[in-house]
Amino acid sequence: MAKLSISLAQMNITLGDVRKNFSVMQELSAEAARRGSHIVVFPELWSTGYALENAKELASVLNSGMFAQVTTVAQQNKISIVGSILEKRGVEVNNSAAFFTPNGRMMGVYRKLHLFRLMDEDKWLQPGPSPLAMDLPWGRTALAICYDLRFPELFRLYSAEEHARMIIIPAEWPIERVEHWRALLVARAIENQCYIIACNAAGKTGAATFGGHSMIVDPWGKIIIEGGDSPMMLTAEIETDLVDEVRQRIPIFEDRRTDVY
Repeated sequence: MAKLSISLAQMNITLGDVRKNFSVMQELSAEAARRGSHIVVFPELWSTGYALENAKELASVLNSGMFAQVTTVAQQNKISIVGSILEKRGVEVNNSAAFFTPNGRMMGVYRKLHLFRLMDEDKWLQPGPSPLAMDLPWGRTALAICYDLRFPELFRLYSAEEHARMIIIPAEWPIERVEHWRALLVARAIENQCYIIACNAAGKTGAATFGGHSMIVDPWGKIIIEGGDSPMMLTAEIETDLVDEVRQRIPIFEDRRTDVY
């Protein structure tokens, strides 16, 4: 089986403090590399948190600013990095998750499709235009961000149409709804027979407290690793070939009734 080591950087984000958050991100990337991880995943908006009233000032244009700095960290540590950042596109700002490879190449950028109005995303940000699935050395890999988890249609598209073997989800999921997070992550893994790789923020950021419980769930719905509610680094190894085994054992995609739904 193809083995892949993944670290989840369940960090505490300091609201609007890009310099401090980037310093933490550098340290955690180095630690993930020391652990031999192929990928390190950071939370949603890890560099700023939900400082959305300053989104235009804090956002970076693609391939410059924070995106360029993450490219450098990926190259220095020879590790793939995922996590969402405020991205400036003309007069608009997106909540964007880019996948950086160990050689610094940006394989793709996913812009959050579903904006979370409870955190005023709809007031300050623009929704993304399309899903994203990428061909990576271990197989098709898709991206989603936080609130997207509540929309199973997106995940079914990724698994049934895009044949994704893994879906990576950076998040800032509040602690008061952490049981929704835990249940939905396992459900998405089971119903789509793929790995779910989810990294949440932890602790207080501004007025909100985020719930942690970052986790990796296998295609059978087994939780490989799960964090608590405080900042921590989680590392686990997965076997990507398990996706094919589970999909052959219960061929749900072949039994879908797309003629009636």
